[in-house]
Amino acid sequence: MKNTIKIFLGILAIGFVSCEAEFDNRVDEDGFYTSGTANLSNYVAVGNSLTAGYADGALYITGQNNSYPNIMAQQFAKAGGGEFTQPLMADNTGGLLLSGTQVAANRLVLAVDDQGNPGPVTLEGTPTTEITTSATGPFNNMGVPGAKSFHLVAPGYGNVAGVSSGASNPYYARFATSDNATVIADAASLSPTFFSLWIGNNDILGYATSGGAGVDQTGNLDPSTYGSSDITDPNVFASAYSAQVDALTATSTGGVLINIPDVTSIPYFTTVPVQAIPLDAATAGVVNAQFGLYNTQVLPGLVGAGVISSDEAAARQINFVAGVNYPTIMDDDLTDLSVILQGPPFNLDPITAGLLGQLRQANDNDLVVLPASSVLGTTPDPSNPLGVVGVSIPLEDRYVLTAVEQGRVSTAAASYNATIQALASAHDLVFLDARAALARVASTGVPYDAGMLTSTYVTGGAFSLDGVHPTPRGYAYTANLIIEAINGKYDATIPKVNIGNYGTVTATNN
Repeated sequence: MKNTIKIFLGILAIGFVSCEAEFDNRVDEDGFYTSGTANLSNYVAVGNSLTAGYADGALYITGQNNSYPNIMAQQFAKAGGGEFTQPLMADNTGGLLLSGTQVAANRLVLAVDDQGNPGPVTLEGTPTTEITTSATGPFNNMGVPGAKSFHLVAPGYGNVAGVSSGASNPYYARFATSDNATVIADAASLSPTFFSLWIGNNDILGYATSGGAGVDQTGNLDPSTYGSSDITDPNVFASAYSAQVDALTATSTGGVLINIPDVTSIPYFTTVPVQAIPLDAATAGVVNAQFGLYNTQVLPGLVGAGVISSDEAAARQINFVAGVNYPTIMDDDLTDLSVILQGPPFNLDPITAGLLGQLRQANDNDLVVLPASSVLGTTPDPSNPLGVVGVSIPLEDRYVLTAVEQGRVSTAAASYNATIQALASAHDLVFLDARAALARVASTGVPYDAGMLTSTYVTGGAFSLDGVHPTPRGYAYTANLIIEAINGKYDATIPKVNIGNYGTVTATNN
């Protein structure tokens, strides 16, 4: 596939910074760290990929060892905390095998192409983590990558027999206590004296990362009918989450509930600029001529026939100028005109009608997802050099999260977070506002040592190469936030970690 247009990303001018250690840990009068009123002897962490230590698009040993629960447990040990075990993968390659067949991709690493441009590539090699070979538990880290809220209470979610069909989770299948076990029951069976619960991100993340390809299931109380990219009904979330809190508080002296960040503020949605198509005046003129009849006859004709409103017609106008332009995109919230355009008086061929069916030009309210950087400006058909993605060929809907779709994500997240905060108050638990913390990283950055933690892709230090999950440095920041909140709630003096001592994305991270 040949690139015909250089898309402006501005993301990979990479610099590397060494950092000094920070010293802001409080110690009690006797010089020892204490757990206050909390009992940290048996800490259990429950959640999804963020709890597991997932990074760079995979789960691997280094990521797990730098998970925020493991970092916290190491600090807890200085204040009476006990052993903390994790279902470690077999290697640092990432990826999973199911009866010898690879079923999950290896992790991403930073590499340099032939033109000297650094970027993420999949690490070569065959993984050695076999799903059918059970990891020996029990495990204090019950983070399950891919899990949604209702999955934690679903019997059979760790049944190996269901992995190939997608009925169960390969990561949980490695350490589930039985074929019919639930994540929350396995966690509660450990009788935790202290716990953390961070779940709900995936209940909206799949919808967001797929460009809204799923369905907003608000009003549907049967999660067994949901697709993988659907938004979970807030009542389903509340029911599952409440059951999880009840189970974990049965034996604990305290715990932490963590809310859902704004998923659209992560690099996956903020790296590729929505205005990314550079054209000179001559090329813009040629392209505009291609859309001339569409703008001046087709759209007004559809308005006159009452098929679309004048406002929708205005939103669907295509106009390129000399300079950097917004790409053409498919928007499935617009009226689908493909069938209408194949009939009289337009009589367009099916391919053209399909391209125009839900066509519009992107605007500043849209978010273009990270994978779009590999297709924007390319010519999929070498025999048609004028067929450029984002110009004459619209960018597929899965690559763009529109304002309408962002609204659905935001509404669901707000409901989830209200539930989380209410249950934290009702059970007298720590409530950590991760949404506000991530907003600080994304907007102003967070200073530490001699550096600054930001959400800039690759160079910001906070996020790994998948653009969704933190680096070890980002997980250390998360651990510090939780430790600080625990200290305040339970009158503890658990020491925080030095963020600069933890790794981030580097060219030698392979």
